[in-house]
Amino acid sequence: MTPPRHPTAVEPPAVLRPRGSNHVGMRQFNERVVLQAIRLNGSLPKADLARVTGLTAQTIGLITTRLEDDGLVLKQARVRGRIGQPSVPISLNPNGAFSIGIKIGRRSADWLLVDFAGQVRQRENLDYAFPDAATLLPAIASRLNAMREHLGDLKDRLVGVGVAAPFQMGGWHKVLGLSEAQSEAWNQLDLRAQVQAMTDVPVSFAKDTSAACVAELVQGRGRDLKSFLYLFVDTFVGGGLVINSHLHTGLHGNAGAVASLPSSLAQGDTPPTQLLHHASLWELEQRLIAKGLDPHGAYDERALTPAYAPETQAWLKQAANALAHAVVSGTAFLDIDAVVIDGSFSRALLAQLISDTGQALQRYNWEGLWPANVIAGNVGPDAGALGGALMPLHANFAPDQDLFLKVGA
Repeated sequence: MTPPRHPTAVEPPAVLRPRGSNHVGMRQFNERVVLQAIRLNGSLPKADLARVTGLTAQTIGLITTRLEDDGLVLKQARVRGRIGQPSVPISLNPNGAFSIGIKIGRRSADWLLVDFAGQVRQRENLDYAFPDAATLLPAIASRLNAMREHLGDLKDRLVGVGVAAPFQMGGWHKVLGLSEAQSEAWNQLDLRAQVQAMTDVPVSFAKDTSAACVAELVQGRGRDLKSFLYLFVDTFVGGGLVINSHLHTGLHGNAGAVASLPSSLAQGDTPPTQLLHHASLWELEQRLIAKGLDPHGAYDERALTPAYAPETQAWLKQAANALAHAVVSGTAFLDIDAVVIDGSFSRALLAQLISDTGQALQRYNWEGLWPANVIAGNVGPDAGALGGALMPLHANFAPDQDLFLKVGA
């Protein structure tokens, strides 16, 4: 059985409690510790909260009372055991706080309204050929206002907005068929500042694949894995890197930028192709368009239906070989627990991609390496927007804020 997870608490003195800002700060930290313990382990009675946090029963009692008064936790029905008094589990109050996550992609935008328990309450989507600012920014503003109004009397419990987008949205503009002017116009846009001007709650920003990796770290495989390479197959493939349960963003915030990973050897003066040219859904889109099929079929269950299957299978073979190369390279450099693959497509297509990648890995020479464990991500297509929504929630309520501050830096 996996032991309960918890951050380290700080026990204030039991008798003489100093007054002033230091005490308030310590009390706030311990409240965050308790909230995180509940988030990671589910509903817990006070005795178990004391055990997993290292705080005394008296301190837990005071903290849970304050948190209940603030509407952040709820008492569940009494649980009667065979020995001792009935226990009362304490759970997060889903209505305790809310955040909005926005994922701006090269083909679509997603909005998620997420509650304090991390569950999606409302979602919006907008498809486009490319995110033209003149169209996208008004759409962001209208959906932000609509989601806040959707909360009704709870609108004051909206704590923040998290935006997830590529660092260089106009990057690889030639692949997307964009002009230099379109590319440069987007790259000059300060998206975080534009969104901040639309709302009075704090706005944080993260690279799209870093935000997706945060979602997997907090609500997916990261609950069991301490270190993993994260590969997310979207319009363009991307990635993230988790080391010791922290998102590692690197010197320029670009760690895990697997899209640029060379997928072949250079031939003379010709640069090698990059992973994005072989393992991105954009490539599958082009195959479908060439056959007169709807390119959006790459992102849903149609991809494996008879009409689409021939092109999908051809793409799978190419993508699996390219991803296998990335897996071996990542394993050699990082010596990590696992490689987690996820994407903006159906779970059935993900399962086949992982199976084909596993077969491709068998053709590699693993001498001197520990073979990588390749597994499916648990979050799926919502990962980018969900990661964006989790940033403000954890900035306000998690004891280890460093993870999320680095993401939004």
